[in-house]
Amino acid sequence: MLKISTSILSSKNRIKSIELLNETNTDYVHIDVMDNKFVHNYQFPINEIIKLAKISNKLFDIHLMVEDPEKYIKNLNLNKVDSITIHIEINKDIDYLIELIKSYGIEVGIAINPNTSITKLNRYIEKVDKILVMSVEPGYGGQKFIDKTVDKIISIRNKKADILIEVDGGINDEVIDKIKYISDIAVVGSYITNSTTYQEAINNLKN
Repeated sequence: MLKISTSILSSKNRIKSIELLNETNTDYVHIDVMDNKFVHNYQFPINEIIKLAKISNKLFDIHLMVEDPEKYIKNLNLNKVDSITIHIEINKDIDYLIELIKSYGIEVGIAINPNTSITKLNRYIEKVDKILVMSVEPGYGGQKFIDKTVDKIISIRNKKADILIEVDGGINDEVIDKIKYISDIAVVGSYITNSTTYQEAINNLKN
């Protein structure tokens, strides 16, 4: 069954959102970390993530949209973290970062932007636990799902049938049908956090 990772990026009250998600069957809380360098936005400093982790009974799915992931990896409260995903587009030693994340016993993912060729995954696909496919341009929530993402997911699945595939951006109760049978995890933000009842929204996605 497709898993749901709820993004609280667009939430007006993140503490309240965590408390509400604690009462749901969302599989993960998705944390979009931005440094205003890799993308033009600054969100979720380390101290905020640590604060939110203290009140969450869900594991965090950390998505590092940053130029220098190392300092985040080394300073997060990793007891509450299920996975950490870095971007293939950064100008860093990705092999080193993959091994660093693994050294903490954390699952590791590689994210790929809409306009990045999947050939860039070839070097890393056997080294990571999952591929996060961006279905919008990274940096802010509320964007429309890019339909060509479906073809990209299928191509990645053909490269490695058993790789976990996570899809992030523009997903709601209508878009979910495009990806639910070809991916493993859907990152969903405003459709859930803007809803009247979080659990009802999650049910609409899972059923």
